[in-house]
Amino acid sequence: MESNAKITVIYVHPLKSCKAISVRQAPITPTGLRWDRNWMVVNEKGRAVTQRVAPKLALIDVELPHEAFVEDWEPAQNSYMVIKGPGMPELKVSLAKPEETSDGVKLWEWCGSVLDEGAEAAKWFSDYIGKPSRLVRFNSGSETRPVAQYAPEHNVLFSDFGPYLVASQGSLDELNKHLKEGVLMNRFRPSIVVDGCEPFAEDLWKDIKINKFAFGSVKLCARCKIPSINQETAEVGPEPTATLKDLHSDKTLRPSMKDKGEVYFGLYLVWKDIMNGVKGNIIKVGDPVFVLNKISSTEEAAV
Repeated sequence: MESNAKITVIYVHPLKSCKAISVRQAPITPTGLRWDRNWMVVNEKGRAVTQRVAPKLALIDVELPHEAFVEDWEPAQNSYMVIKGPGMPELKVSLAKPEETSDGVKLWEWCGSVLDEGAEAAKWFSDYIGKPSRLVRFNSGSETRPVAQYAPEHNVLFSDFGPYLVASQGSLDELNKHLKEGVLMNRFRPSIVVDGCEPFAEDLWKDIKINKFAFGSVKLCARCKIPSINQETAEVGPEPTATLKDLHSDKTLRPSMKDKGEVYFGLYLVWKDIMNGVKGNIIKVGDPVFVLNKISSTEEAAV
């Protein structure tokens, strides 16, 4: 079994809709890379706040201890997530789980109880966004969040429609050929970037192995407005969404079916061979990617 594709970047997004951390390796878990989308911001009604309604979240830097990406590492009392935003003081959030909870928090179809990071974090985000806000953490001790109808036996934390999102450098390069000004991969917020495959080859992947780990496809990622937000300035523009409509959308991938106005970039994955208690559940930059099975057509992929 040979592979020309390999992982070139691993991104962990601890705080939903804020900047990613680029890492050389990360532990994999059933719900995604460890620490990925563990936290999110909610408004006074408990609804998720993302870049869709607060583009300036794109400018928030998030830092975790380097050792947080070593297998089996557990936070100490003095372990923190550090949050930085333009014009804001540094915010330290303990990685020790808070005792306070909040009920009725909503993200898409899900509603449940979360861990609340307290008054200091709430004030920081309220001041930054300009509206009453709170910082919450997924309560893995009491809650599960299934991957909707696409893979109901699998769960996520605060990700959207799958634990892992893979995109290829070839796809980005092809998109940028059609743009007046190229965009960076961070517009698309993947967890795994691969290189060495044809543009949009990932659309057809059904079963793959990354190193020794088996992953299965969930669905293509139908993009919202976030790729149209410049992640360095938080400015909103028409691209690359406008170009994707002509390059990689319902009307191009499944022309014989009803056009839902969707544009696509990236593929959601689940980890299939979950082996609890087995050591070595780490993926690394440079790991080979083996394509085991493909679906028959892009029309089928875009369903």
